[in-house]
Amino acid sequence: MAAEIVHITTEEQLKMALDIRKQVFVEEQKVPVEEEIDEYDVISDNVHHFLLMDNGQPVATGRLIYYKAGTAKMQRIAVHRDYRTKGYGRILLLAMEERASELGLAASVLDAQCQAEAFYRKLGYEVISQEPFYDAGILHVRMQKAL
Repeated sequence: MAAEIVHITTEEQLKMALDIRKQVFVEEQKVPVEEEIDEYDVISDNVHHFLLMDNGQPVATGRLIYYKAGTAKMQRIAVHRDYRTKGYGRILLLAMEERASELGLAASVLDAQCQAEAFYRKLGYEVISQEPFYDAGILHVRMQKAL
């Protein structure tokens, strides 16, 4: 695995990230594209987009936004179908957490699809929502981790 984390700074890189998200969320999980793409899908000081490249191929993506004082919100974490179960999601999330720490943030929160809850638990996240909730028609739980 020759994984490289790219902090997205160009429209071309952002398009690669959005393409992965459209494949995973829109095509596979049937999330309406108008719910998937939002106001944070721009290059800005208020959002940090990430790409994980494997031998020059974009294979995973995620974004970090500012949630509340001292807390990052990790969002839109997606791994291309052909690259799942190879550790790329873990590598990506750890890089996102490292960036959040560099930005001076002390905690990370995310809304995990219930089917991915165990994955996030292994990385130190704990459920903080009272019960599962729907987002884009998919059951989620809110999870948090101190950085």
